[in-house]
Amino acid sequence: MQKTVYITGADRGLGFALTKKFLEAGYFTFAGRYLEEWNWLAELQTEYPENLKLVDLDLDSDSSIKKAAAEIAKNTDSLDLLINNAGIFAPDVDDILGELDFEIMEKMYRVNSLGPLKVTHSVIELLLKGEKKLLINISSEAGSIADCPRKKEYGYSMSKTAVNMQSKIIQNHLQEKGLKVFALHPGYLKTYMLGDKNEEADIEAAESAAEIFRRFVEARKDYQKIYYDYQGNQLSW
Repeated sequence: MQKTVYITGADRGLGFALTKKFLEAGYFTFAGRYLEEWNWLAELQTEYPENLKLVDLDLDSDSSIKKAAAEIAKNTDSLDLLINNAGIFAPDVDDILGELDFEIMEKMYRVNSLGPLKVTHSVIELLLKGEKKLLINISSEAGSIADCPRKKEYGYSMSKTAVNMQSKIIQNHLQEKGLKVFALHPGYLKTYMLGDKNEEADIEAAESAAEIFRRFVEARKDYQKIYYDYQGNQLSW
C-alpha cells in the first residue's frame, strides 16, 4: 500500500525539499501551499501528477486548516506522516530595553505554535490510522531553554519552545496508540524565511531534508527521544 505524508509550508525552503524527497521515495504527498505567486509546487506537480496533491493552507486561519484537512480526508483514509514545517520569523523586532513588537510576536505564536497544534488536531484520526504513525514538528535550537544564548528574538524563540512542549504532550498522550513524535532542528538553512535566500546560512534545505528522511523516517527506531537536530544529535530542552 502506498504511504502518505502531509507537509505544511511546502512552497519553498525545507518544506519544498521535503516534498521532493518524499515524492522521490514514492509517497503520495499532500503539500500545504500558502504562496500562490510561488510556482515551484505547480512545476513539481507536472513531474509527479499522480502522487502530489496541493492543498491551500494558511496556518493563521482556522477555516483554512479545517478546509485542508477535509480535502485530505477526501483523498485518503489514513496518513503515515505529518510534518508540521510551516513557520514565520521576524528578526530583531524585540528589545527589552527598547521597543517590543507584540503584534508580530503574537502572530509568530499563532503561526509557529498554535498552527502546528491545529493542523495535528485536524488530521490526528487519519494519522493514527496510518502504518507509520509519525509526527514531525519542525522546531529549532532557538526553542532550547538550557542552551539559549539569545538576548532578543523573544517571539520566535518562545514559539519554538511551545512547539517542543506540544510535541512532548502529544507523545505522552498517544504513544500507547503507536504514535511517535519528533521535534527537530533542521539546521541553519539557506532558505527564504526573510524573503530572499539566506546565502550566509550553513546548509542547503535539500541536505537537511535528506538527513531528516534518512534518520527520522527510515531509521526512526534508532531515535527514542523527541528533540534532535537534523544530524541526529539530541538537544537539551
